[in-house]
Amino acid sequence: MSEEVKNPGVAAVLSFVFNGLGQLYNGQIIKGLVIVFISTLNILIFMAGSILIGSWILNKVVFTGQLAWGVVLFCIGLFFICALGIYSIFDAYRVAKKL
Repeated sequence: MSEEVKNPGVAAVLSFVFNGLGQLYNGQIIKGLVIVFISTLNILIFMAGSILIGSWILNKVVFTGQLAWGVVLFCIGLFFICALGIYSIFDAYRVAKKL
C-alpha cells in the first residue's frame, strides 16, 4: 500500500487560510476538526470583545465595565487566534513533510 504524498506548502497555506484545514488535508480528521472548533470559539470571543468595545464607543456610555470586558475578550481572542494559527501552520507543514 502506498500512502499519498502530501505537499507541505499546500498544508501550510490551507492552515493559514483557516486553522485546521491543513490538518484535514493531511488526513488528521479529528485533530483538524478540534482545531477548527477551537478557532471558531476564539473568533467568537474576539468578535464579542469587538462588539462590546464598539457599542461602548458608539453609545458613549460611562459604564467602564463594558469597555473593560470588551478589551479583555478582544485581547484573549486575538492572542489565542494568533497562537493557534501559528501552531496550526507549523504542525500542518511538519506533518505533511513526514508523510
